[in-house]
Amino acid sequence: MRKVNVNTFIDNQKFNRFHLILIISCLFIIICDGYDMFMLGAILPSLMQDWGINPVEAGKLSSYALFGMMLGALIFGPLADRMGRKNVILACCAIFTIFTFTSGFSNGPESFGFQRFLAGLGLGGVMPNLIALVTEYAPKKYRSTLVSIMFSGHAAGGVAASLGALYLLPLFSWRAVVWVAATPILFIPILYKTLPESFGYYVLKNKKEKLAQLLNRIDGASQYSSTDEFITEIVSKDSTFTVRKLFSEKRAFSTIMFWVAAFMCLLVMYGLSTWLPKLMQASGFPIGSSLTFLITLNVGAIVGAIFGGKLADRFGSRLVLLSFFITGFLALTLLSFKPNMFLLYLLLFIAGGATTGTQIIMNAYVSQYYPNEIRSTGVGWELGIGRIGGILGPTLGGILLSSQLPLQVNFLAFAIPCIISAIAILLVREKYSSQSIGAGKNLKVVS
Repeated sequence: MRKVNVNTFIDNQKFNRFHLILIISCLFIIICDGYDMFMLGAILPSLMQDWGINPVEAGKLSSYALFGMMLGALIFGPLADRMGRKNVILACCAIFTIFTFTSGFSNGPESFGFQRFLAGLGLGGVMPNLIALVTEYAPKKYRSTLVSIMFSGHAAGGVAASLGALYLLPLFSWRAVVWVAATPILFIPILYKTLPESFGYYVLKNKKEKLAQLLNRIDGASQYSSTDEFITEIVSKDSTFTVRKLFSEKRAFSTIMFWVAAFMCLLVMYGLSTWLPKLMQASGFPIGSSLTFLITLNVGAIVGAIFGGKLADRFGSRLVLLSFFITGFLALTLLSFKPNMFLLYLLLFIAGGATTGTQIIMNAYVSQYYPNEIRSTGVGWELGIGRIGGILGPTLGGILLSSQLPLQVNFLAFAIPCIISAIAILLVREKYSSQSIGAGKNLKVVS
């Protein structure tokens, strides 16, 4: 009988076929999630015209989905820590796919908003669990990079939504852009086969044979079996309400700082993604150019997330986050001075990398800060509380647009939260992270 430390086994793996399939599967889901979320900004001008609604009412349509996302993250994050991440991910995927598709048949903002809220439950629930799953299985030296690559699919979904709107709106209507979001439901049977379950779930349920099969999927050469003894590192053995554990082991202050940073970052992220086309259209740019601005913002987010993830693995997440938040503040401030077209696109590209891209890096940072048994809870509540900022972002944009303020004021309103996020991350107490307390001290044997 061999003794196998599961955490050490996973940490020391080389990137292989198992990791590639995991990243592709999670990337596909998060791209669909991003398409679903960001398509509203692309079709919002059409909705306002069709239904005769003002900017504040239109901003509320985005807030309905974000309110659902907040509840979804708060509910499904802790639920997955107890019931397994794979089934929760697929259930959430089905929820947001179905209700987004049916929202395409809405004949008014009330019906559309309600179905966006229901879709938001799935959208919010899937994110923290995908982050936690990739964090759990990524080799240690690639962890931030792989999480960032996976979650950059959210911004890639935004690019797909903008491109889809660019081609579908002139030929059909906004409904066609919405109905495309039904695609993921066709792939759920395939995802059920390719996605692994959390090894922490197998440990929790003492499913030794399943755990052995899982480790053989990761590295078939070792040929593990149920006769082996599997050991995993844990921080706490109690079964109390998992959210309470976010405030144990002197993590309370850092937990609150993560929430503040996420609140401000998501306020900027969803405020810009919802209103950028309309803001630029109001400044005199045609709708086609306005959508290319949104594409530029999301392409910048993809590049910023992947590049930032590599930097985080090398220099540490906090230093990278601080640098990116300050860069975001500078880029958004400079955008308020109406630069020439080349500089405008460049600054939008940088702003995307330093806002949406930074949120992706922060998700990777948070997922590694908490121990495995509360990882989905930690990321879920960071994103859930952050969604409050996401809810206020589109509403803030609607108020700014209705007030007919200068473009400078509009961009400055989204620049200031970046500095507040930087201060919050600076105050995080890293000495109380999962890497520096309890790791390797408490062990659970799967028997």
